Amino acid sequence: MKQFKILTEKHSEGYVAYLLGIKGAVVGEGDTYEEALAEVKSAIRCYIKVFDKETMENESPAIETFLVEAEVAI
Repeated sequence: MKQFKILTEKHSEGYVAYLLGIKGAVVGEGDTYEEALAEVKSAIRCYIKVFDKETMENESPAIETFLVEAEVAI
């Protein structure tokens, strides 16, 4: 077992979960939080199977994450 940091977003059409600190897209989607979390866990297992467990061990994990809002002139 290994702990991962996962960001979950709630949208009007469902939930999206992202694995933090890993290069490449590891994403899960679902109608519920639980479905999105289950999908991203499955995506993590697939990522490890395809790219090898050592690939993830060489990545620099996110130590801390922040959610900020910033104004940008457009």
